[in-house]
Amino acid sequence: MLQIATYTAPTNNMKIEHVAFNVPDAAALAKWYVEHLGMTIKMQLDEPPFMHFLADDSGAVMVEFYSNTDAPLPDYHQQDPRTLHLAFVSADIAADRQRLIDAGAIPVGDIQRMENGTQLAMHRDPWGLAVQLVHRSPPMV
Repeated sequence: MLQIATYTAPTNNMKIEHVAFNVPDAAALAKWYVEHLGMTIKMQLDEPPFMHFLADDSGAVMVEFYSNTDAPLPDYHQQDPRTLHLAFVSADIAADRQRLIDAGAIPVGDIQRMENGTQLAMHRDPWGLAVQLVHRSPPMV
């Protein structure tokens, strides 16, 4: 049985600012995430390494996509999506899944439905990075 536990560390004022991904075309990938996942570009650099910082609609979660040719580029297409993925909250998994597929995402498996009502759907964006849609019951955030 899945249990949701809450642990609060002593106050140290540390917050995650962002998680970064080295990708082959940061500008195109950022545009796709803005158009199809509702993210907002907070900062971008239009020269190498083409950093793009994107925030979700809460403004509290941010990811960075960049294209640094001096660093190894992960082969996202070959990585098991359970190893690394970005998860987005979805109110309607089936509709959002189809919308992403229509925009070039590749589905990975079927929609999973758990006993508690949680639903999960895995995809790959057009560059191979794994994107999960999640509808949790009860919500965690």
